[in-house]
Amino acid sequence: MLRILGTGSPYFGNWLAHPLYDDYWKQWSIEENFQNIQVPALTIAAWYDIFQGGSLRNYMGLKAHAGNEAARDGQHLIVAIGGHSGWGRTVGQVDFGPDAPFDENAVILDWYDYLFLGKQNEFANGKPVKIFVMGKNEWRFEDEWPLKRAKETRYLLYSASSLRGGGALLEPGVLTRTSGSSSDAFVYDPANPVPTVGGPLCCDSNHLAPGPRDQSEVEKRADVLVYSTTPLQQDVEVTGPVTLDLFASTSAADTDFTGKLVDVGPDGKAINLTEGILRARYRESMTGAPKPITPGQVYEYKIDLWSTSNVFLKGHRIRLEVSSSNFPRFDRNLNTGKDAATSAEFIKATNTIYHDAQHPSALVLPVVPR
Repeated sequence: MLRILGTGSPYFGNWLAHPLYDDYWKQWSIEENFQNIQVPALTIAAWYDIFQGGSLRNYMGLKAHAGNEAARDGQHLIVAIGGHSGWGRTVGQVDFGPDAPFDENAVILDWYDYLFLGKQNEFANGKPVKIFVMGKNEWRFEDEWPLKRAKETRYLLYSASSLRGGGALLEPGVLTRTSGSSSDAFVYDPANPVPTVGGPLCCDSNHLAPGPRDQSEVEKRADVLVYSTTPLQQDVEVTGPVTLDLFASTSAADTDFTGKLVDVGPDGKAINLTEGILRARYRESMTGAPKPITPGQVYEYKIDLWSTSNVFLKGHRIRLEVSSSNFPRFDRNLNTGKDAATSAEFIKATNTIYHDAQHPSALVLPVVPR
């Protein structure tokens, strides 16, 4: 199978042969060479860009580890909306208002004017970070990334009914509820994976439409668990890295777990913000040998959902989707522990999410005081 896949693009076969972050990948990685970068850099990222995660890591890595003080102090970051998902006012199915359009070429010229000619444009204002805040749909300058004033806030998963929207996210200060199950289970079938709907994609929009899109149809599936807050009594800003701390088990030898942060408006539209995935056998590291799991045993999975900046407006709900596939953005786990690139065997898996006192599964959000 590798030979067939590699016929048109030989490097693709090499990618499949290196599932770990090993020397094959490190030879090209910017993250392995921060100390060799001696000049200030402008990092341009976007919330719905397929390279968002790496772009933000590069900015933080260069701020900390570039080769000299001038390079470290001179780093700048801009985070727009679409990137490879589009630079316009409308990205995906959302109109982000008149301030949203972003002229990348003009910004790069301004950066060079500032860096090489000393022009006192917006790069000289003393704030190295500029982000587009969704929800409020406005640009804002910041002193750093991530924001120091953002408070890590745990929204505990809770379920009164295990499937199709019955789950709740307990807001801070809500300690417990008196009824409901302590776990939710679903069957993940690799032959019928949850389809990718929008998100940080690249690059052919005719093949797979990118950006923010209504997730309502996906949420009707029996293999997608949905946890939501009650309608918010005030605006809640979430800006920074998002993590899903999940306690889960599976009936299989291996499986994936996915998470997706969603903003639900009063009209019921469920707009995706950011998402992530973790393969069970790589739960501890992508650099060392895979760690097999024991079917039925509960493990803690810390899933990186990348980052966002969004104000959940009053009357909206914060929502989390949990599943085990997001295809074809991510390859399907065949649930066997075997290499998906060479194996055709697959099985169904019963995957269980726990949210009791011993297993406090939570959506971890960087909440900015307003």
